[in-house]
Amino acid sequence: MTPDRAPARWDIFCRVVDNFGDIGVCWRLAVQLAAAGERVRLVVDDASALAWMAARRALGAPGVEVQPWPGPGDAAGVVIEAFGCELPETYVQAMRATDPVWVNLEYLSAEDYVERSHGLPSPRADGLRKWFFYPGFTARTGGLQREPGLMQRRARFDRDAWLAALGSPRRPDEQVVSLFCYENAAVGDWLDALAARPTLLLLTPGWAQRQVRATPPAVRTFRLPWLDQGEFDHLLWASDLNAVRGEDSLVRALWSGAPFLWQAYPQRDGAHAAKVQALMSRLALPAEAVSCQLAWNGLASWPGLPGLPALPPLPAWQAAVEAARAQLLAQDDLATQLRRFVQLRRRSGPAREGVCC
Repeated sequence: MTPDRAPARWDIFCRVVDNFGDIGVCWRLAVQLAAAGERVRLVVDDASALAWMAARRALGAPGVEVQPWPGPGDAAGVVIEAFGCELPETYVQAMRATDPVWVNLEYLSAEDYVERSHGLPSPRADGLRKWFFYPGFTARTGGLQREPGLMQRRARFDRDAWLAALGSPRRPDEQVVSLFCYENAAVGDWLDALAARPTLLLLTPGWAQRQVRATPPAVRTFRLPWLDQGEFDHLLWASDLNAVRGEDSLVRALWSGAPFLWQAYPQRDGAHAAKVQALMSRLALPAEAVSCQLAWNGLASWPGLPGLPALPPLPAWQAAVEAARAQLLAQDDLATQLRRFVQLRRRSGPAREGVCC
């Protein structure tokens, strides 16, 4: 992909595991690449979530073609293997004839290994090379997903109008809180902490609505329908505090600028603890907010007196999130960095395979 060459076709391969984070990231990337002029085929083993996730853009987004697994018989010039999903062997055979730029798009993490591993090649015995591309929070990583004009749209957003149109207008002196989570034993203590002031709690479908059956008198709930990606942004923008889970919603919570609790995907071996601690360190949140983050992930007891859980003051928490956001906005977004990375790989060829981005 050089300035004097037509854009290459990109094939993005994605498997939906047990949640919607993988396909959410891949759909967002496909749309952003297409908006930048690339031709994209998204190959996914279960595209059903796109019926609501991409509803406003429709499945036929300009420049994006959705195909069922195992995908096309011809290999594209750029192949994205999302999150180590393992490409179909028939497709790999087709790649051997074209030697495309093959990129393994990894999961997001704030851990130190991301900087060490980002951009490294993995040569194969059949002559193909796979490159590892890591999203991240520093200039030595692949950055975060962010479409052009996002902050301008954020600035124009009218939360009271959005909540009224949703059917749940905010009452005077009421804080607005959103909940998007996995199964979480800390929800009860969190609800008690929210009850310190009148709260409108917006519950997303799934675990949030299943777990919150009764609330303290100061907390009223509204059960949301499935939201497409644009409306999910509006949910985060409308809230004074967001509780989010997984990768895609973490990034969107950062761009919202509001205080947030992040629930990492729980892992039996406790590996999620390192991810949570690394993110807290990277974002430089206040100590009280870090304590709540650890409790939210089952790594500590909820802060506050026994039977009286507490939340840290939101203004200081928000200032820390806004400061982190400002630093991240100074970096190029993931799609921009990925296109530049691919361009360098296509120009350099095998002779410079050890050169990173």
